[in-house]
Amino acid sequence: MKRREFITATASTAIGLMLNRGTLATQSPDRANRPNLDCRQTSILFIMTDQQHAGMMSCTGNKWLKTPAMDRLAASGIRFERAYACNPVCVPNRFSLQTGLMPSAIGMGQNSDSKRAAVTDVMIQQSLGHLFQKADYETVYGGKVHLPRKMKGVQNLGYRNLTSDSRQGLADACAKFIKGRHTRPFFLFASFINPHDICYMAINDFNRTQGESPRNNTDSKICEAVLDRARKTGDISAFVEKNCPPLPANHEVPEAEPECIAQKYINPRPFQAYTREKWTQNQWRLHRWAYCRLTEMVDAEIGTVLDALREAGMEDNTLIVFTSDHGDMDSAHKLEHKQVLYEESVRVPFIMSYKGVIPRGVVDDTHLVSNGLDLLPTLCDYAGIDAPDGLHGKSLRPLAQGEDADQWRDFVVSESRSGRMLRTDRFKYCIYDSGRGREQLTDLKNDPGEMKNLAEAEDYKDVLDKHRQLLRGWVERTGDRIAAEYVNVES
Repeated sequence: MKRREFITATASTAIGLMLNRGTLATQSPDRANRPNLDCRQTSILFIMTDQQHAGMMSCTGNKWLKTPAMDRLAASGIRFERAYACNPVCVPNRFSLQTGLMPSAIGMGQNSDSKRAAVTDVMIQQSLGHLFQKADYETVYGGKVHLPRKMKGVQNLGYRNLTSDSRQGLADACAKFIKGRHTRPFFLFASFINPHDICYMAINDFNRTQGESPRNNTDSKICEAVLDRARKTGDISAFVEKNCPPLPANHEVPEAEPECIAQKYINPRPFQAYTREKWTQNQWRLHRWAYCRLTEMVDAEIGTVLDALREAGMEDNTLIVFTSDHGDMDSAHKLEHKQVLYEESVRVPFIMSYKGVIPRGVVDDTHLVSNGLDLLPTLCDYAGIDAPDGLHGKSLRPLAQGEDADQWRDFVVSESRSGRMLRTDRFKYCIYDSGRGREQLTDLKNDPGEMKNLAEAEDYKDVLDKHRQLLRGWVERTGDRIAAEYVNVES
C-alpha cells in the first residue's frame, strides 16, 4: 500500500502498543521485555549491499530478477522510493553512513581521497559504533569495510569484527551470531559486497582488447563465472535475445550532457570510455543480465540472515534497515559502474522493518531520504540514544511509523568528485566544476530518464535560479569548501 493508505493500519498499531504498555504488569516476563515496548532494548540489524540501484528488486516491478529476501523485508515494513546516497562511490558514502556527515566535511569526493581525508577523533568517537557501544549495545561489524584511511578499521569505530568475508561467509557468521545468546541488545552491521562484482565485466572486457588477462581476484572470478553461464551456451546472440533484459529507455547519451561527465568521470578510466563508445547492444544487455544474477546472489545471502532472525524468535525485538552504499548505471546513458550523479548511480534502496511497530507493505514515494545523513539519527532514535549535535540528517522514525512529518526536508543533496546534485520534489539540478554546459536541470516528473537538459531553456529560468539558490545555501550551511569554489561561479 502507498503511504497515504496506511493511516488506519498505523492507528491500529499505536492502539496495540498503548494496550501493551497498559497491561505490562500482567504479561509474561518474555513479553514484558519485548524491545518494542522499551526503545532502549531494541536490537538493530543493518544490512547493506554494494552497488545496487533502487530499481534492482523484484518488489519495485523489475521482472528481470527475483529478490525474495528483499521483497520480504519490503512487505514487512516501509520502502522509501526517494532515497539517495551522499556520494555515489564506496568510501565517501560509507563514511557518511558511519558518521551522519557529508563526505565534503573531510574534503572527500572520491575513493582516491581516502588517505588524505581529514577524519578527526571527534568524528570517530561520535560515529555509529561508538555511540551504540557507549549505550551498552553489543556492536558487531561483518563484511566489506572500505572507509577513509584515518578511521583505521572497524575496531577503532567501536565494533567487534565478526568476519572480513563479505559473501556467504558473512551470512553464515551473522546467522550464528543472531542465534547465539544475547544478554544485551545488539547492533549488527552486515556489509555485503554484491552486486559490486559487476564492475569486472567492463574491466575484464577492456583488458582482453589490450591483450591482457582478466583480473585475478575473487570479485573478478565470480563475475566471470556468472558470465560463463552465458558464454558456454555457444550462441551469445541467441542467449541475449532469450534471457537478457532489454536496453532501458534512457540508454542513449542525454541531450546537452555536461562536458565534465566525459572529461572527469568517463575518459580518465579507459575501460569506461571504451564501453560507452564500443559496446554493442548485446554486451549492454548481457551486462544487465549479469547484474541481475549478482543481485540475486546477495539476496540469497540476506535471506540466510533474515531466516536466522526468524528462527531465533527475534523478529519482534529487532529493527531491520536495508540499503546500499550507491547504485550502478546499469547501461543507462551508455554507462556502467557508478560515480556520476544520474539516478541509477545515486538513488538507492532503503527499507525499514520492525514487526508490530512499523506498518507493513508501505511504499513512501513522497519524502526525500539521504541514506548517509539519516541513518545515524534514525538508529539513535529507535535505540534511545542522543545523536550528536549539528548533524543535517533526520530520523526516519516518524515517517516509518506514519506520524506527522510536516517539517520534512524540501530537497536532498548528493556530492561527487567534481559536482553536486540537488533533488527537490519534481526537479533535479546538477552543477559541475568545469567544462561546457556545467549545469544540468531535469524535470523528473516528465523525464525520469534524465534525457533532456533544461538548464538553458528560457521557460525554466526561474526553476533553475531557485535550485541554484537552494544549493548555494546548502553549501554555505554545511561548510562545503570544495563546492564553494564553483557553485557561485557563473556557468
